Amino acid sequence: MSKYKSIAVIYGSDSSEWEVSCRSGEFVASAIDDSVYDIYEVFARFGVWQLVACRRRNAMRVTFPEGARPEIDKNDFSVNVLGNKVKFDFAYVVQHGAPGENGQLQGYLEMTGVPFSSCGSFVSAIAFDKYACKSFVRGSGLVKCAPDAYVHRGDDLSEFCAKVAASLKFPVFSKPTQGGSSFGVTMVKTPEELPEAIQFAFTEDSMVLVEQGISGRELTCAAYKDANGVHALPPIEIVTDNDYFDYDAKYNGHSSEICPAPISAEETAELQKTTSALYSYLGCKGLVRMDYILASDGLYFLEVNTIPGMTSASLVPKMVREAGLSFTDFLSTIIENS
Repeated sequence: MSKYKSIAVIYGSDSSEWEVSCRSGEFVASAIDDSVYDIYEVFARFGVWQLVACRRRNAMRVTFPEGARPEIDKNDFSVNVLGNKVKFDFAYVVQHGAPGENGQLQGYLEMTGVPFSSCGSFVSAIAFDKYACKSFVRGSGLVKCAPDAYVHRGDDLSEFCAKVAASLKFPVFSKPTQGGSSFGVTMVKTPEELPEAIQFAFTEDSMVLVEQGISGRELTCAAYKDANGVHALPPIEIVTDNDYFDYDAKYNGHSSEICPAPISAEETAELQKTTSALYSYLGCKGLVRMDYILASDGLYFLEVNTIPGMTSASLVPKMVREAGLSFTDFLSTIIENS
C-alpha cells in the first residue's frame, strides 16, 4: 500500500534549462502510476507556482489554460481545485537548475515537512556546484578527478589565465560552476581563447571552473535506492559528433548514446561500484546520475546530476529500459523510498 496519495510533479525553473525541465516533468507525470496516485503538474518559475494539469486516479488528464491556472499556496504546499483544497503528500522534483537542483526548493520542502524525490538541501547544494562537488569527491579516494582551477567574477582574469596556462594542459573546459545542459560551457584549445570562454561562462554564473580535459571514453551511470539498498543501473557510453557532449549534441541528435556501454564486464562492475559508493558517500537519495571519463589510467569523475533529464529520450529512461524495469514501477520505487 502506498504511503502517499497526492503527488506534485514540479517542473520549470529559473535557469536556462527551464524548457528541458518542462519536457522532463511532463514525461515523469505521464508515467507515474495513476491507479495508485493522483498526479498534479506544477509549473514553477521565478516564484510563480501554478497548477497546469492534474490526473486523478483512473481518470483523464485535465489541463488548465494560461490565465486560469490555480495558484499553489506555498504556506502549506496545497492548491484549490474546483473548490476542493488538495494538500500534496509528496513532491517529485524535476526542476533542472535553480531552484530545484541547488537545494533551495528542497529547503522549502524540508521546512514544510513535505517528502520529496531528490537529495536533501545540503547535498543538493554541494552537488550542484561543480567545484565544491569535485572537492568533496576528491577527498573520498573513490575515483580520480581532473586538475582544475576556479575564478570568481571580479577577480584578476589575466592573472588567473596565466596561472591556468602554467598549471593545466590544454585543451581545458571552461564551465559555470552551477548549471547544466552544457549552457555556458566551452572547450578551450589554446590559452588565447580562455578569457573569452570564461566571460561566456560568467553569463550563467558568477563562478567559473576551468578543468583540464581528459582523453578517454565518456560514460554515465545512474543509481537509486530501494528497500534493499543502493543499486546502479546499466551504464551508457556517449559518442558525440562534436568536439564534446555540448548542448547541440545532447538535444539536436549529434551524439550516440550506447546502452549498455560497450566496455568490459570488469569496467562495468567498477563503474557501477564507484557510482553506488559515491551515492552513499555524498548522502544522496532518490535518483542521481554521475558522469565520468574512462581514460587509459583509470576512471575520472566529472559531475553528479541530482535531477537528471527525464524525457522519453533521456539517458536514465534508457538505462531503466535496459535493466528490464517498468518505468512506471521504477518511479513508484523512487516515490516510496525517497
